[in-house]
Amino acid sequence: MKKIFLVLSTIGLFTITSCSDYLDQKSPDELTSENFWRNKADAESALGATYAQLECAVDVWAFAEVKWPVEAYREDINELGSDALNYQNWVELSTFTYTNGNSQFTSYWKINYRGISNANQVIDKLPQVPASTLSDADRRQIEAEARFLRAYYHMKLLLNWDQIYIRNKYITKESDLNIPLSTRAQAWDFITSEFKAAADVLPAKQSQDKTGRATSGAANSYLGFAYMTRAYEETAQKQAFLNEALTALNKVQGYELVKDYVSMFDGTTKNTKESIFELQFSETTANGAFYRNALHYWMAAAELGGWDEIIPSAMLVSEFKKEGKIATTGNYDSRFYGTIFFKDPYFNDPNNPLVLGTTYDEKFGGTDKPVYRKYIPSTQDKMNQEFTAINIPLMRYSNVLLMQAEVLNELGRTGEAIPYINKVRNRADMPAMTGTTTAEVKAQIEHERILEFPLENYRFYDLRRWRKTKAALDAVGRTGFDASKNNFYPIPLTELQAN
Repeated sequence: MKKIFLVLSTIGLFTITSCSDYLDQKSPDELTSENFWRNKADAESALGATYAQLECAVDVWAFAEVKWPVEAYREDINELGSDALNYQNWVELSTFTYTNGNSQFTSYWKINYRGISNANQVIDKLPQVPASTLSDADRRQIEAEARFLRAYYHMKLLLNWDQIYIRNKYITKESDLNIPLSTRAQAWDFITSEFKAAADVLPAKQSQDKTGRATSGAANSYLGFAYMTRAYEETAQKQAFLNEALTALNKVQGYELVKDYVSMFDGTTKNTKESIFELQFSETTANGAFYRNALHYWMAAAELGGWDEIIPSAMLVSEFKKEGKIATTGNYDSRFYGTIFFKDPYFNDPNNPLVLGTTYDEKFGGTDKPVYRKYIPSTQDKMNQEFTAINIPLMRYSNVLLMQAEVLNELGRTGEAIPYINKVRNRADMPAMTGTTTAEVKAQIEHERILEFPLENYRFYDLRRWRKTKAALDAVGRTGFDASKNNFYPIPLTELQAN
């Protein structure tokens, strides 16, 4: 995926035009969208520009300021930090007082559609690359990756908006813009068909020089997630969609859980055996490359040297403590310690100073203020660096296991669901779950998903899938939430004005 970020400059390629009013002869060395597609390197470069829109990571400073306010501030497991209160458009996302002019989800909308446009151009222009410069196998794989990304960007939009525009061709004239909004069923049909097509072609593992790029495992994981989500929306076909989800998820093979949970989020390991799809960053600066961001400052509390933009809610801390110190380590669930710094003997051992090289009490002055540890570098020196290169896991094997459990339980195959849950609990040093009924297993899955994915931004989609958004937000005192208005964002004002 190193090439992905090297080719950010090629984004400009998609808007180049010629000045035929002044010249009858086109410059032979001017690249346009028509003559760019000469060889494999050009096709890979354009594909890289498509990957470059992932998770709105298009700006080193603003990366966190679009993705996490839009996806995480509305979750009951998060609260705004003190500095976030200075940004009204962020506060509106948390209090559900936004209008369709909110700049954060407007940017989110635009960036994901830019990713779709780039994917469409790759798919549309790929046939122009001469066979002498691009093998059939490479052509098929590049197209499959573009189709995966096209599905991924559409899915991100559909998870956040009730209706979206399906953009399935490269736009070359203004009239192509004027299409109606799709129904959710139409959008899911398109997304699942694209993931299926990609899964049939993509390799199970990419070569080392393509680390981070889509695989069949990634395509099947998101295909399963799409079908599972759709099953709750179209209840008349729930069983059929659940079976489709299970088929896709069962194809995700060759992955394992990583014992050291926090290592996947603090920069000490990347692209682990648990990682199915991961956003890539690097400290490399060769040839002027810049693959870093300021996410660590955005995530970290002020006491750690950060900006104090997001903190775990009391509800999340309570959920981690719910089962007590019953782990095989004698502590709470090990994910608690990998996710949050909090006042506990574990973080106050002077012989093992885990809070950026010191103890919790030394860092927080004896107060009890739980703050996020996820995405925080492992040392204070790294925390103090202007930029970080910590990767962002987007789909992990633990998610596949918990989705398999949920689908099986919904299909009435509860006994088969329990071992998947226990695999995830075992990694967290927790004993096997005790419930056996459908309701008990469902409650356990909900508990595990809360603890497994903070700051990975699945919580709101989970709540909406289970029809619990209103109840969950009311329970933490965020009574401004109205499911009929806030389950989805409104289409951005700029889009309404343009279309």
